[in-house]
Amino acid sequence: MPEPTTATHTPALLVLEDGRAFHGDAYGASGETFGEAVFNTGMTGYQETLTDPSYHRQVVVMTAPHIGNTGVNDADAESSRIWVSGYVVRDPARVPSNWRSQRSLDDELVAQGVVGISGIDTRALTRHLRERGAMRVGISSTETDPAALLERVLASGEMVGTELSTEVSTDETYVVPAHGGEWGEKRFTVAALDLGIKAMTPYRMAERGIEVHVLPASATIEDVLAVGDDGPDGLFYSNGPGDPAATTDQIGLLQAALEREIPYFGICFGNQLFGRALGLGTYKLKYGHRGINQPVMDRTTGTVEVTSHNHGFAVQWPEGVPLAESVSTPYGTASVSHVCLNDDVVEGLELRDPETDALVSFSVQYHPEAAAGPHDAAYLFDRFVDLLNDRKEA
Repeated sequence: MPEPTTATHTPALLVLEDGRAFHGDAYGASGETFGEAVFNTGMTGYQETLTDPSYHRQVVVMTAPHIGNTGVNDADAESSRIWVSGYVVRDPARVPSNWRSQRSLDDELVAQGVVGISGIDTRALTRHLRERGAMRVGISSTETDPAALLERVLASGEMVGTELSTEVSTDETYVVPAHGGEWGEKRFTVAALDLGIKAMTPYRMAERGIEVHVLPASATIEDVLAVGDDGPDGLFYSNGPGDPAATTDQIGLLQAALEREIPYFGICFGNQLFGRALGLGTYKLKYGHRGINQPVMDRTTGTVEVTSHNHGFAVQWPEGVPLAESVSTPYGTASVSHVCLNDDVVEGLELRDPETDALVSFSVQYHPEAAAGPHDAAYLFDRFVDLLNDRKEA
């Protein structure tokens, strides 16, 4: 068994943009960092959270009090690096205890230069963010003056109006071949736009017989149409960071694909861009949804799912139009397919042919790939396969 980590108790300081300060111990790398303060309610899956590109430029506060118990391994990362700009925990584990652990979380944070803080009242911090909303924050193990750190927090960038997907996307196209699953062979070819894609997402499609061509966020409609022998069977947009209102090229690409009647499936950021492509608005949530225990109703079946979320923006349904009613768009009839049962936030959209009522495209605001769980929403990949099959046979 590895030896417990020796506590050094180097002082650290956390200051929010409204001036509230918390004093604790340095955790992870020494130094200073800034970002948007958000909280995650997951009790497990911290490694997947840290490596989710959707957290780019965000300082993540974990509401679970004890973090680091299972260490870190090379198998569970959702991307090639840690993306959070800072990490806040109450009680870090002194020693990891899991047969899959290869190193401690603290060591991994140090190795990747992620500045964090521990030993603070994360419950009080979370309550503050729920009441005041997500806001900018700074963490420092080199600054002791809250007023001085606050000045630098206020000079840091804001999330609203910021385009970030190109900063986390792949530089070059790569292919995830179809494998295993029920069919054991390639059935469809899909172009997937990487806006901050998690590794498990193309895997979930590949195991269902889909060959996934992952394209950079800068891809054009010509790049999409070049996928496959006769173009792709479908188009997929991934999760990702930033303000959807600041993203324009990807919306234009999606509209061009919808005009060509290419079946579309989007998740998280892909849901927000789908909404904007259909002519709907988006807005920033007060403190967002982040965690693996969010209740969502699939209005097409009446089923309630426990789902994994990571979003600070949401689709704005037209004012005065009930969620139960559909709206006309240039590409078909749009409706709300999923809603969050906590606050009625739009969590999914469907686009149907106004003449046949056939499903054309759909999206959800959460993570059906759900590493590290739950798996209630995995059926959405099957729904995508059914859509591809129906369109191919039409």
